[in-house]
Amino acid sequence: MDDSKSQSHGHIVMLPFMAHGHLIPFLALARRICRQAPFSVTLATTPLNLRYLRSTISPDDDDSGIRLYEIPFCSSDHGLPPDTENTENLPFNKIVKLFHSSVSLAGPVECLISDITTEEGRPPLCVISDVFLGWSVDIAKRLGTKNIAFTTGGAYGTLAYISIWVHLPHRSTDSEEFSVPGFPEQCRFHRSQLHRYIREADVTDEWSKFFQVQIKLSSASDGWLCNSVEEIEPLGFDLLRKYLKLPVWAIGPLVPSPLLQKSSPISPNSSLKSLQKHSGKAFGVSLAKCQDFLNSHGPNSVLYISFGSQNTISPSQMMQLAIGLESSGKPFLWVIRPPLGFDIKGEFRPEWLPPGFEDRVTKSKKGLLVRNWAPQLDILSHGSTGAFLSHCGWNSIMESLSQGVPIVGWPMAAEQAYNAKMMVEEMGVCVELMRGVESRIEAEEVKRVIELVLEEEGKGGEMKERANAVMGQMREAVKEGSDDEKGSSVKAMDEFVRTVLGDSTNGTFPIEQIRNSIQSAYVNRSG
Repeated sequence: MDDSKSQSHGHIVMLPFMAHGHLIPFLALARRICRQAPFSVTLATTPLNLRYLRSTISPDDDDSGIRLYEIPFCSSDHGLPPDTENTENLPFNKIVKLFHSSVSLAGPVECLISDITTEEGRPPLCVISDVFLGWSVDIAKRLGTKNIAFTTGGAYGTLAYISIWVHLPHRSTDSEEFSVPGFPEQCRFHRSQLHRYIREADVTDEWSKFFQVQIKLSSASDGWLCNSVEEIEPLGFDLLRKYLKLPVWAIGPLVPSPLLQKSSPISPNSSLKSLQKHSGKAFGVSLAKCQDFLNSHGPNSVLYISFGSQNTISPSQMMQLAIGLESSGKPFLWVIRPPLGFDIKGEFRPEWLPPGFEDRVTKSKKGLLVRNWAPQLDILSHGSTGAFLSHCGWNSIMESLSQGVPIVGWPMAAEQAYNAKMMVEEMGVCVELMRGVESRIEAEEVKRVIELVLEEEGKGGEMKERANAVMGQMREAVKEGSDDEKGSSVKAMDEFVRTVLGDSTNGTFPIEQIRNSIQSAYVNRSG
């Protein structure tokens, strides 16, 4: 990555939260900004997170204009295990310490912004900070620049998450269902959609002390960026803007550009060049083996199962899921990890599955079990993948819907249950199977839901049709061209650029001139 960009019209500092699910969207946003405007971008994070970001970058990536800046951090100073700088492999009961430790980054960030101001003779155009790093708002204002909050989730899920943490509305009623400030009264939420830590929050607990403070600070930003698409979440964006009373720019989806090319999904019997950069994580199966399995099944017939890089399910849930999968007779590709209560990165034991399960499904070619990590983008873009059993993390949702793949929801934590609620009630692309790791699930219900979502007609057919429509909206949103042809996310990025440049340009700026100069630079470089 270059430390500077020729003919830069200003500098932007970006501050992601210390979690892989936040780091990657921040890097994708940095790339999007540099494609649309001649800015220098400094993306600042701690040493191990910086190493992770570098591992996701290939020599083919054009990241001129982006500088990775290291912020000093010592996890043991904050009661965390040595070399712990993100949520990866961190027990959930210690994650709150990581959240609180992020406040210690404020001093080094202030020095970074001051140094940029001294070197360039003017402050950065803005600081783009994670919603969880609300302390950056005060720093930005004191040092003469704007602060823009960036939510790596969707509009609906973000609003539910921030409003529930700030107001704790479930504490004001004994009912299982409750209303949430910012949502219509008829849009009720349920206690089972809340993770245990927020269900038990009472303002005095460590979780509340962090989230209530940081969310309120971020709500005083000059605007919010959202990794979503205006057309797929019209209600969510309407409600979020009314709640924040701030500009909210829908600039997503921040997924790899090949996923948004206007071509049909990869068909069976194809040979894929991998879309996945596995970030130093070893795949539990070769891409070729994955392809061979998917190629052996018909279009839209395979269920892909993954709960994200940090989640697993209980031993009893794992057993019932396996029994239900086998009894359904539907082909599946399952990214499997040791169940709750065991080392998630440890060796997998056969006794966690029904006797002979893996041998039977492997020999019959009905199932492929992948240990720990799989090339998710390649799997989702394959024409044989018919549905995704997911924890409903927003990155996974964007990747799945960008390929027209409907979702079977099993939310675990954070805003995942709110994402599932929105996809079921507003989008019609999801059916919810289970919530969390504390509930009991029966194999018969697994079988019923899998058969439903993979059926060509009925509910499954409707979900597939709606997911395809969402895929089309996502691809239209990032369409380049003249003003009449631009997609909504491209226009939103233009509006964001005008906003951060507004003080020096009286609200007007030749955005097309900027884009033309960037395109010319790319043509000259490639030529």
